[in-house]
Amino acid sequence: MPHPTSPPSPSARIIVRGVHLDLTAALKAAAEEKAARLLRHQDHIIRVRLDLEHDRTRAVRAAFIAKGHIEIRGPDLVASVASEDLYKSLDAVVDKLDRMLRKRATAAIVKRQHPHRVEIPAVLPKVAGVPGASTPPLPPA
Repeated sequence: MPHPTSPPSPSARIIVRGVHLDLTAALKAAAEEKAARLLRHQDHIIRVRLDLEHDRTRAVRAAFIAKGHIEIRGPDLVASVASEDLYKSLDAVVDKLDRMLRKRATAAIVKRQHPHRVEIPAVLPKVAGVPGASTPPLPPA
């Protein structure tokens, strides 16, 4: 039995669902293999959910929709891609989520390496009754 604080295995953190289509073993394996690529970025990823959908009401060129949802510390990352082939949609949504993760990580590094001051343009009034405050208190409004 694993330690209660150890992170779950990669396969337990990937959820693949089929909406209006049956997931074959090959399709599920391909989706899990591609989603495992996303887990290499950060250990803070809680869960990756992929929804593979077949929408018969859409045009043929956008009949298959792949939606990806990454639960991570901070705001979750969500992406969606539609195309005429389910595997093509799956590749595109994983690429899109990968770009989003890289952009998020790069922004965090830049923010950490290049801190900046926050300047307040307004003049703040002095508080009455504080030692060192030389201005008289403001009259009640």
